[in-house]
Amino acid sequence: MDLEARKILFVQEFLRLQNEEIVSVLENLLRKQKAELIERNFKPMTKEEYNAEIDQAMKDSQNGRMIKATDLKSKIQKWR
Repeated sequence: MDLEARKILFVQEFLRLQNEEIVSVLENLLRKQKAELIERNFKPMTKEEYNAEIDQAMKDSQNGRMIKATDLKSKIQKWR
């Protein structure tokens, strides 16, 4: 059985649950596992990568490739 089929079966079983305690346990397990996965895959930037990001941001700013925070908030509000 492939991953997509397993997920569908899991969701179907989850939707049939009537026990709030089990739902809470599954929610907590999901959060914990996601956090652990992120932690395992987290790789800090090197100093060179960090400086390259800053250089790119400065170039973007100088070339007008920026958006104001208020404009971004407005765009995000339209996503809903």
